Amino acid sequence: MMMGNVGDGWNRGITYWLAEQPAIVGFRWSHVYAWGATWSFLVSSLAAYAALALALDLFLRLFRRSRPIPLGPLPALHSLAMALASAAIFLGLLISAAAEIRDARWWWRGRFRTTAFEWLLCFPLGTRPSGRVFFWSYAFYLSRFLHLLRTFLLILRRRRGALPSVFRHSALVCMSFLWLEFSQSFQVVAILSATLVHAVVFSYRFWVGVGLPAAARSGAILVLACQVALTGCNAVCHLGFLLLHFAKGGCNGIGAWVVNSVLNAALLLLFVDCYVKTVVRRKKGESLEDDNGSNHHFGGHHHHYQNKAEFFETKKEQ
Repeated sequence: MMMGNVGDGWNRGITYWLAEQPAIVGFRWSHVYAWGATWSFLVSSLAAYAALALALDLFLRLFRRSRPIPLGPLPALHSLAMALASAAIFLGLLISAAAEIRDARWWWRGRFRTTAFEWLLCFPLGTRPSGRVFFWSYAFYLSRFLHLLRTFLLILRRRRGALPSVFRHSALVCMSFLWLEFSQSFQVVAILSATLVHAVVFSYRFWVGVGLPAAARSGAILVLACQVALTGCNAVCHLGFLLLHFAKGGCNGIGAWVVNSVLNAALLLLFVDCYVKTVVRRKKGESLEDDNGSNHHFGGHHHHYQNKAEFFETKKEQ
């Protein structure tokens, strides 16, 4: 009985701190109350990020710095921060979505005639960016800026071209901003799937970063499975969103969805291009630097899977 009371107390505490706090329930996305909620902030911050990344890449190229710069525990700490943030957002959004469904079920049935599943994919027209779900969408938007730091880590350690990474991460920031600015439908499922994948992949990166043993082949399979699962989930949900949009007379944020779909298509093409180039380099027997700055040859079976794991970790989306 005591253990049950303790468990109930923990559940109530977690629910309160992740879904029932006044700051969460009363959240409102606006230019006044939310940091980073203006178009000028979005444009200026991404411009500064791109300028710094490209300048750093150019600086290292001018000085012909070919060896990775030792960064100590920074990559592992960044992976740990991303894993913890992603796990917190996933859990918070999951509990908050359940609370929103519980509180608004009667209203949906009376006015919009929608179900909880339909709401997850298709917000009713006129939905405003406020409340629990949009608080965690805002937290996900802020976590994208933490993710931007990975570009600089890759430039310093792997000496990769900065432009693909800058475009990829900038596109992800723009997408999360549009979700909030236009109360875009489909974002709940997108954030839940993305944060779940991020929590798993960045936990793996932290595990490897601190020197704990990891099977290279298992890492490749894990990261590839996460990528395939995320892509498949997004494709199915996009199709479901479109069907609901035309069947129910419209879903909120359709314009933002179109823009985000174009960005997603561009990211998918970039991913495929990078994958093809990696396969070609492997067949030629060239080497590729991993996150630790060491070179591995593509000829051996073990190194084939290790570099494939590193490739999918880096090219995966948010």
